[in-house]
Amino acid sequence: MQENFRAVGLSYKNTPLEIRESVTFDEEQTKKFLLQMRDILGVEEALILSTCNRTEIYYFASEDVTENLIKLIDVFHGLINNSAGSYFQRFGHFEAINQLFEVSMGLDSMVLGDIQISNQVKKAYQWTCDEHMAGPFLHRLLHTIFYTNKRVVQETPFKDGNASVASSSVGIAEKFIMNFTNPKILIVGLGEIGENVAENLKEVQAEVTLINRTESKAVEMAERFGFQSASMTQLADYVEHSQVVISAVRSESPIINMEMLGEKVQPKLFIDLSVPRSISEDVDRAPGILLYNVDQLQLKANEAIDRRKHSVQDVKKIIQESISEFSNWSQEMEISPTIKKLKLALDDIRKQELERYLGKIDEKHSKILDQATKNIIQKVIKLPVLQLKAACKRGEQETLVDVLNDLFNLETVEEEHKYSK
Repeated sequence: MQENFRAVGLSYKNTPLEIRESVTFDEEQTKKFLLQMRDILGVEEALILSTCNRTEIYYFASEDVTENLIKLIDVFHGLINNSAGSYFQRFGHFEAINQLFEVSMGLDSMVLGDIQISNQVKKAYQWTCDEHMAGPFLHRLLHTIFYTNKRVVQETPFKDGNASVASSSVGIAEKFIMNFTNPKILIVGLGEIGENVAENLKEVQAEVTLINRTESKAVEMAERFGFQSASMTQLADYVEHSQVVISAVRSESPIINMEMLGEKVQPKLFIDLSVPRSISEDVDRAPGILLYNVDQLQLKANEAIDRRKHSVQDVKKIIQESISEFSNWSQEMEISPTIKKLKLALDDIRKQELERYLGKIDEKHSKILDQATKNIIQKVIKLPVLQLKAACKRGEQETLVDVLNDLFNLETVEEEHKYSK
């Protein structure tokens, strides 16, 4: 079997944040780089998966261009004097396939079983399709991965629960706002945790407002996610009129207190993700008020992580079943040109023999004879095709392909058909 699929990648496991940041690709950069891979390196198919935690490039090509690909990444990002090359891992054919499966399932994520990675892979695949850089191999591989993800969700608890503080916060918030019409959610502080919360809230049906000390960041992020933004001077007003308040702001003392609840206290959910705490503990004493702190949320996340850890082996078993199925398809794709040439060779023999009788029989009998000989060819070719597919599963297809090429002179047959068109 030809091993034409390879990958290069770096991630949070082995690469500092500043290096990861230097080689990330947004949508425009991804599409531009895909075309450079095609035009400069001769890559036939490629997928670029770039997130805050990893940059991985998978490619299908007849030649191994891995080292030149890493150099091209440096050039593209202007890293000539500060190469990221030493951080990139190289993956051969089978390693690359396994890596993409494990990454897509969330086995390789910073948060085990991360549900966001599946959507990120789908987005990367869409960008590849937009630039016509996905062929038979990648199409089949990605659709096999998407089907595998469905199996993991349906057959294991690996994606159950909220395994990070940010996702736990959103899970609790979603349940709380179920009984409200047009609920309002306020996020205060847009550091790493606050941004993760905002990211997780994108699909939640609520009016979300962002407040940050650096107001420009709140404006930019609100535009990116389709939210609203407000200034820190409006904090008290938004706390009073929001059903959920999530605070992840750095502060030496609480910036949200009882006075901000207003004279007529409405039911609210407060989630304090700050250390030190940024929401005064006394708000919890008000009727109808729920307050969660970061320790409580981390405990929930840890419980979800423990459940996921126990199902890792089940996930890996499903992945191996999918890879085996994909490998069978890939091997059969390798022999499909031989099957096609064999059919052409036998059909040529059939047509040559028919020509000897065409002038001796009428049109009605000619059609009967034509169909009868086609049926014979179908039956004759059935056994060689089955034998080829069986040889694929044993990894012995090359020997049988060579025998068929010699017996029927298949290379010559293909050339003759090229020139006859």
